Amino acid sequence: MSKYRSGLFLALVMLLLAVFLGLGIVLGQLFKNYYIDTYNDRLQKETKFVSSYIQENDGVSSAVKSGKINSLKEMLDSNITVVNQDGSVQYSTDVTQENNKAAHSQTIDRIVKENSGVHAPNEGYSVYEGRYDQHYYWKKLKSDGEAAGFVILSNQIDTLKKANQKMWLILAFSLGTALVVLLVLAASITSRYTKPIEAATSAAIELAKGNYRVRTYEEHSSETGMLSNSINILARNLQEMENLREMQQDRLGTLVENMGSGVLLIDSRGYITLINKTYRNFFGVDPLYFLYRLYYEVVQHKEVILMIEQIFMTEQSLKKHLVLPVHLERKYFEVYGAPIIGSQDEWKGILLVFHDITELKKLEQVRKDFVANVSHELKTPITSIKGFTETLLDGALHDEKSLKHFLSIVLKESDRMQTLIQELLDLSKIEQQGFSLSIQNLNLTKLLQETLPIFEQRAALKQIKLSNNSSGDAIEIEGDYDRIKQILINLISNAISYTPPGGSVEVSLEEDKKYAKVSVKDTGIGMAQEELPRIFERFYRIDKARSRNFGGTGLGLAIVKHLVEAHQGNIQVKSEPGDGTEFTVLFNQKFKYKHSLD
Repeated sequence: MSKYRSGLFLALVMLLLAVFLGLGIVLGQLFKNYYIDTYNDRLQKETKFVSSYIQENDGVSSAVKSGKINSLKEMLDSNITVVNQDGSVQYSTDVTQENNKAAHSQTIDRIVKENSGVHAPNEGYSVYEGRYDQHYYWKKLKSDGEAAGFVILSNQIDTLKKANQKMWLILAFSLGTALVVLLVLAASITSRYTKPIEAATSAAIELAKGNYRVRTYEEHSSETGMLSNSINILARNLQEMENLREMQQDRLGTLVENMGSGVLLIDSRGYITLINKTYRNFFGVDPLYFLYRLYYEVVQHKEVILMIEQIFMTEQSLKKHLVLPVHLERKYFEVYGAPIIGSQDEWKGILLVFHDITELKKLEQVRKDFVANVSHELKTPITSIKGFTETLLDGALHDEKSLKHFLSIVLKESDRMQTLIQELLDLSKIEQQGFSLSIQNLNLTKLLQETLPIFEQRAALKQIKLSNNSSGDAIEIEGDYDRIKQILINLISNAISYTPPGGSVEVSLEEDKKYAKVSVKDTGIGMAQEELPRIFERFYRIDKARSRNFGGTGLGLAIVKHLVEAHQGNIQVKSEPGDGTEFTVLFNQKFKYKHSLD
């Protein structure tokens, strides 16, 4: 039983006890007074009756002689005493209690003395209080109009006390029974009305703690039922609101956590309260160390700190391009900062969003380099062609030897321009989204055997040993015949171009369960390890002067890499300066997707 129900029940019990106790006292006193008044009235009437009887029978002596007065005692069941005016007893019935005779005589004497005067009343009451209370009622006897004595009737009221005790017992039993019944009813009523209130209180406490799934029993027939119903409606509404809030919070959290930009949230006091996964990946920070600390204690870049301070001071949005060192690398960021101001214009903090534009900067630089390289590559042959043409027009046209020499140079530069333009077109076509391969079953061994004779004369002119170290067994794969041949031509051509006279170029072909491996190894000038990651970039050359002498454009390996990736293959390179270079291409024997590549 809860404190509320116990308090209410105890209050009802105390109220009922007070009411029934007061009611018992009042009723007991009323009954007692009623019994005493009734007894006194009877005693008064009996006294008057005896007085009238004596006077009608010519006095006490005549009544005593006739014996009729004795019959009155038995009939009235009271003590009868007749005394003269001087106090002498003319007639008296025996007092039943021996120890009460003296008190009886004293009371008779006192009544006579107090009421013998002329102005004394004719009748009255007197009470002797003791172990056995005696009630006396007296009346003056008159003879010829003058007082002749007193008639006194007395009786003990012990029977009245016994009746009063029985009355108290009956009253106590009745009131006790009624109290018990009322207590049971009170307990039932308090339980009926307090249980829903207790349930509603418990539900309200759980709601205050955030448990919106709690429900209370509903009663539809009382005001407490309305309370329970209202609590349940409130709980359901709060649960729906909480579910909606959690869903929106999850969506927002997922969006912020997985967005492509870094997010940094700072409160109005300068403490960092939120960083998302992208920000952590950008700068490699630990959330346990970073969160809930002042921004200038944990942010390592002064540019960002200055930007935050500027927003704090101006309370205006700000956008900047920053170059920040991150893990021994310089990264480019577009940083957008904005103040967070509440609906009541209160300052709540700052939001910073970091967009990583490093790749865009790299692409922009690649574009600039590409334009510069193409311009440079085209400028050199055009300058040569223009120079030799002007020379011929200035008079060398009639010199047959000079004419042939200059025209051969013009033709060579024209071929170089044509090759450059063709390779640019090929590379552009390969990089287009709609580029597709013509996949077919082909014999890679036969394709290699058909490709090598193309370079035999060129290798012989440079005194380079060109050899095929394949076993000769047929190795079949799925691929584009022309594009794979283009890969082999570019790799073998590069190997011959960068191998000095007297060197060698070895081409081998091997097969395992899933791949066909083509290797082109030369004994040329080789490359340093730091150069290897860049050799597949467009227009990148190890030795630009020698590359131009060899007729290279700087696009061959870029084309090779794109074609190998289009075939879902892989290209690897090993090289040491002065020890030559080995390119290894791995082709899948089964092409996974035969439809056009996007």
